[in-house]
Amino acid sequence: MDPSPTSPDARQGRIALSLGDPAGIGAEVTLKALAALARREGPESWTGSKGPLLVGCRRWLEDTYRSLRAGGEEPLLDPAELELLDLPLGEPVPPGAGGAASGAASFAWLTAATELVQQGHCRSLVTAPIAKHAWHAAGHVYPGQTERLAELAGVAEASMLFTARSPNGGWRLNTLLATTHIPLAAVPAALTPERVEAKLAVLLAFCQRFRPRPRLAVAGLNPHAGEAGQLGREEQDWLIPLLQRWRSRHPEAELLGPLPPDTCWLEAGAAWGGRSGKAAADGYLALYHDQGLIPVKLLAFDQAVNTSLGLPFLRTSPDHGTGFAIAGHGIARGASMAAALETARELG
Repeated sequence: MDPSPTSPDARQGRIALSLGDPAGIGAEVTLKALAALARREGPESWTGSKGPLLVGCRRWLEDTYRSLRAGGEEPLLDPAELELLDLPLGEPVPPGAGGAASGAASFAWLTAATELVQQGHCRSLVTAPIAKHAWHAAGHVYPGQTERLAELAGVAEASMLFTARSPNGGWRLNTLLATTHIPLAAVPAALTPERVEAKLAVLLAFCQRFRPRPRLAVAGLNPHAGEAGQLGREEQDWLIPLLQRWRSRHPEAELLGPLPPDTCWLEAGAAWGGRSGKAAADGYLALYHDQGLIPVKLLAFDQAVNTSLGLPFLRTSPDHGTGFAIAGHGIARGASMAAALETARELG
């Protein structure tokens, strides 16, 4: 089924799904995730016109399906049960061999999927992983998909928030990154008071979807949150005063921090394990990429979803990469893609 973008069955609530780098595990995790969701909720909820509208190369997807079926026993959804906007590969792309050809394809697929949402044919976007070096080889120099989406949407910047629902009681972990794909050495200069305040506003708005007066926690930049200026001055010079001002202006939230980064997520760990969620924050603001993603991936690697905020539409993606080293081996797990699809349907 290759629908025209103007077909009458293109529904407002539908998900557009770009299939990522064709040398990676995007097709595998998508077919595994949809098989799991269809088995759990019924195929009528995740196939045909009620399922996501995939964007990619049909021949490549079908070849991948046949190859995975021959080599493994884990359930896969047959591409024949899915609708796909077919943008064929210009040349074959072997599994694991990411480069200019695969980068050009994943860039085109992301752009087309985004246009489906912008034109009203779909409501939200789910993206399988891409490889930045493959985009660069194809002449598309972006730090990642988030920055390309911001450009397509005409916004200055989108925020990266990782959300996951615990299988042990349903507590939700939300972590937003104040800075994203920049070198660690560039983080202090990028962390301006204006940036932190803007990210707090984004985090507050997201957490209020689930609780009217959420508890927010901000990690410090330096070890021990600077230890009163002995291990770094950023907290004393501007972060603590900023947070004090923010508290006075936002009685609708409880704000904690800056907290020592090495203990900031301890209560989140307890809540994720189902022991107690009372002391955990509803949302965490990490000041740089790995500060936030190390605890998120330790706790919730198969459940966490990358959620782009600040766009005029919802975008989610799995919290893992292209998996070039395991592409074609049939061992990639589809749980994070399933969570991305469920989150897009829930919040979109």
